[in-house]
This record gives sequence, C-alpha cells and structure tokens, in this order.
Amino acid sequence: MSTMNISLPDDMKAFVDEQVRIHGFATTSEYMRALIRERKDAIERLRGLVIEGMESGPGQPADEVMGRLRERIEAARDRVKAAE
Repeated sequence: MSTMNISLPDDMKAFVDEQVRIHGFATTSEYMRALIRERKDAIERLRGLVIEGMESGPGQPADEVMGRLRERIEAARDRVKAAE
C-alpha cells in the first residue's frame, strides 16, 4: 500500500478528526479511503447514467420539455381550482 501525505488547515483537520470519531473509523486513513470509495462509486453511477441517456435515443430541446411540464402543472392547478 502506498503512502500519501496531505496538509489541511486546522478547521478541516478538526472536522476530519470529528468524523473519524463520530462514525467509528479506526484511523483517519480509513475515513479517507471510505470517502474516496464513495466518490469513485458516485462517479461510476454518473457515468452509467450518462451512457444510459446517450443510448436512450435522440434528445429533446429543453424548451419543449419544460413547455410540456409547464402545461401539465397549469392543467393540474386548473383542476384543483375547479374542484374548490
């Protein structure tokens, strides 16, 4: 396993120390590895979503999508008003 040294301002070190204590990590290194794993997983999920979106077919202009959404919201609002 490789070693990496990082420098943190005092307030960030205090935060990390508190997180280690609160969440029951044995060491600061364990906490940092957990953060890096979480970040890696998040990036992989995002990549998967981007690929899924790219494979889902041609996109639609945002103005069209937002226009249809606005129409649905206005129709729902009108139904609520009519029911009152």
